[in-house]
Amino acid sequence: MTSLFSFRSAVAGVTAVVLTASVAAAHHGWSWADADQIELKGTITDIYIGPPHPTLKVQTPNDGLWTMELGNPTQTRTAGFVEGSAKVGDAITALGNRSQDKQEKRIKAVRITVGGKTYDIYPERIRKN
Repeated sequence: MTSLFSFRSAVAGVTAVVLTASVAAAHHGWSWADADQIELKGTITDIYIGPPHPTLKVQTPNDGLWTMELGNPTQTRTAGFVEGSAKVGDAITALGNRSQDKQEKRIKAVRITVGGKTYDIYPERIRKN
């Protein structure tokens, strides 16, 4: 009986790890985002600096509230954007890739500008004009 319980526990544990990894991989990739980049301007209404990705909520004048994902915490910090770099109420301009689902107001920012300072979150992905 103990070995059957141990086997079932092991299978359940492995299944949980695989499912969690699959969800994380889907979230962390770029497959959900359009190839074309857009510019988004608005006002920051919320700031989260932490894993898996720092995010900003941005109210735009015409399109409403957007979720703006930055890089992972280390990548975002390396770009110079850290806690205190922006505050609620600050104007922001972002260049990034929006969700392929046009009903979803979500963008993966590759560059943001806040308070006259530019942060290149994904410099290798910034489109060249």
